[in-house]
Amino acid sequence: MTTDSKTNLIRRGIIKAGAAASLTGLATGGAWAAGSDKPELDEVKVGFIPLTDCASIVMASVFGFDKKYGIKIIPSKESSWASVRDKLVNGELDAAHVLYGLIYGVQTGAGGAKKDMAVLMNLNHNGQAITLSKKVADKGGVDGPALAKLMQTDKREYTFAQTFPTGTHAMWLYYWLATYGINPMKDARAITVPPPQMVANMRVGNMDGFCVGEPWNHRAIVDGVGITAATTQDIWKDHPEKTLGTTLEWVKKHPNTARALVAAILDASRWIDASLSNKTKMASTIADKSYVNTSVDVINQRILGRYQNGLGKTWDDPNHMKFFNDGSVNFPYLSDGMWFMTQHKRWGLLKAEPDYLAVASSVNQVGIYKEAASMAKVSVPKSPLRTVKMIDGTVWDGKNPAAYASSFKIKA
Repeated sequence: MTTDSKTNLIRRGIIKAGAAASLTGLATGGAWAAGSDKPELDEVKVGFIPLTDCASIVMASVFGFDKKYGIKIIPSKESSWASVRDKLVNGELDAAHVLYGLIYGVQTGAGGAKKDMAVLMNLNHNGQAITLSKKVADKGGVDGPALAKLMQTDKREYTFAQTFPTGTHAMWLYYWLATYGINPMKDARAITVPPPQMVANMRVGNMDGFCVGEPWNHRAIVDGVGITAATTQDIWKDHPEKTLGTTLEWVKKHPNTARALVAAILDASRWIDASLSNKTKMASTIADKSYVNTSVDVINQRILGRYQNGLGKTWDDPNHMKFFNDGSVNFPYLSDGMWFMTQHKRWGLLKAEPDYLAVASSVNQVGIYKEAASMAKVSVPKSPLRTVKMIDGTVWDGKNPAAYASSFKIKA
C-alpha cells in the first residue's frame, strides 16, 4: 500500500490510529472512574523539567484537577532530558512532560536504547526561542541572515546548544540555521545542555547560541547575556512541543489511568488558557523553587505574549505559548509525530527510512486521547493529519514523508 493510500484510509477512518486505541473497547461517552473504568493506579508519578511548559502537569496536581478523575499526580522534578528518558524506560516514572522528538528517538533507537513508547497528548504549542549571545549580537549577528553573514566572515568554529539530540529544540535550531544556509552538522558544532544550565553556560562563553524553552530565553535577556534572534513560532506557527509521554507497555497495563491522567491535564490546560488572571496564578505557582525556580516576572511576560528581543524591540505575539486553545493544542496528530522522524532522517539520526505512518500510529495514542477528551468534554479534530507552512516556505501535510525528508538541500 502506498503512503498516499494509507493516508486516504486514515482520512476515511479505516485505519485505527495507535496501538492502544481500543484497549478496553469502551465507548467514548459512558460512565468513568467507576467499576471497571476505575484507574488502575491511585498515584501517578509524572516527571518534568523546570520549564514554563510543565505548567499543566503542575497545575493539575496543585489545584486538584486530578482528583475529579480518581488519581493523584505526583510531580517529580528532573535534572535533564536524558534522565527523563532513562526513568521512563526503566519505570521509575509513570509518565513525563517530555520532548516530542525524544519519545520518537527512543521509539526508533535514534536517541537511546530502542523501546516502544507512547505519546498520550500534546502539552503545548509555541513558546520556545533561539537565543544568540550578546557577543555575537554585538558583532551584528542578531537574526538568521545576519548570523549567516557573520559566520562567513568570522572564520572560527561556532557552537550552538540544544537540549537533547533528537528533541524539539535540536530540530528547531537545525531547521532555523539551515533556512539561512548554515549546515548545523558541517558549519558549526552542536552540543547538548540541560535547559536550566543554558544561561550559565552562555555567560561563561561555552556557546554562541542556544534553543530552549522558556523562561530561559527571557532569562538570558534579563541577565544581559543573550538576545532573542527568533521564536519557534516563527519557524512553525502552532508547532507541537512537549508531550505527555510514557512507554507503550505502561499504557497497555494502565489504560484507565492513562485516560484519567490525560483528562486531568486537559482540564488544567483549559483552566490556564481561560484568562489572564489564571495565567498569572500559574506563573506564580510554577516560579517556586519546587518547580521552575525563577522570578515570576521572567515567566509571565512571555506567557502573556509580551516579547522583547534584548535589543530594544518589543512586541505582542498572538502566537505565544498555548496550553489548550479550545483543545487544538492537545490532540496527538500523527503528522506531528511523522515530522520529527523526517527531521531525524534529514540530519542523519535515522539511518534507514522508517515506516512513518505505522510508527506514528503506534506511538500517538489517538484512541486513548479521544476517550479522555470525551471525559473532559473537549472537542477533537476530524483528521489525525494537519497541514502547516514552515519558515522556509515548505508545506508539511504528512502525505509523503519520505519525499519530504529527502527534499531539503541542506542535510547531513
